[in-house]
Amino acid sequence: MQKLLTVVVLLIALALKPGYASEIDSVTPRMVELENSLGVINELFDHRIRNGIDNANKKRFIVEVIEGIKLVTEGDYCNEDDLYTELRKAIFDSMTASWGLKGYDLDTQLRGLLAKQSYSLSLNDSIYRDIDYIDGFSLNLKELSDVVRINGHLVGLDKIGHFFFEGWQYFEMTAFDRQSVDEALAWGKEQESGLFGYTTTGIYSFADLVANFNGMRFWNKVLLKRGDPLKGFIAQLFDRPYASCDIQILDSIKQRKIVKAWEYNAHFDFSEYIDGAWDEGNNCNSYADPIIEAKVMARIHNVDPDFACPVGPDACSDAREKYGDLARRVLHPFCLIAQ
Repeated sequence: MQKLLTVVVLLIALALKPGYASEIDSVTPRMVELENSLGVINELFDHRIRNGIDNANKKRFIVEVIEGIKLVTEGDYCNEDDLYTELRKAIFDSMTASWGLKGYDLDTQLRGLLAKQSYSLSLNDSIYRDIDYIDGFSLNLKELSDVVRINGHLVGLDKIGHFFFEGWQYFEMTAFDRQSVDEALAWGKEQESGLFGYTTTGIYSFADLVANFNGMRFWNKVLLKRGDPLKGFIAQLFDRPYASCDIQILDSIKQRKIVKAWEYNAHFDFSEYIDGAWDEGNNCNSYADPIIEAKVMARIHNVDPDFACPVGPDACSDAREKYGDLARRVLHPFCLIAQ
């Protein structure tokens, strides 16, 4: 009875919690040939980012009614709040910037948009089929996310939801709430230990943490007011923000004053953020208890008796170099020691 009550309480909490995402099976489709989805993903989000910037600029137009006559004038400013709001609405293809299950909504969108490039697997055919409602009720409530190949890495589409949604949470903490990167990473760990992981699915995904962190890097690059935590001083000098507030020459001449607007400086390229640690076959999962782990490992053995995580030790070595002192915060212990 107590277990049932716990499940009911957690179901209510989950329903009220924004951004929760699906899990993926990174073992069963390991040998499936999938084309590189990088180009499709880049094109999709490059378009959405451009739309977000355009929509932020549209808010510069001011409508006034003077003596019954409606006048529309163009503002001469760039509003950062409008920019971030419209980018989030455009990226998540949503009418609102902050309401709803953004990460999960984006995940479900991508399953349809990338259906030709992705691999779909039902829970009952996956390595998680033996996890019941008590062990992982959220896992049983919604379907698994699909997987795609991105530059050779097998990545769950749920990670893109993490990248943009939880990445925004990290960015909001560090850019607006004056918290440190370490505090943002600690928050992410707490979520994986709670409603994003152990508590609801029985699974703790280190790859989710990698996606979250890189999402923070993306949102930081929108205006690049702070340095990228993974880039040195020299690299920072050549980095460009996605958007900048630039003088509009023709509008300035027409209005006889300086008029500025947001402009898109650099195309979105997911390869700036993706690496082998996004792949749960390299950056292994942890499990809420030994019973769940035993169930999953037994199914993995049935699928591939020779499977061992990490499947690509070199990917872990590259990730350790990339994340440096932060590696221990986003990589599974096996990935930290893989040779």
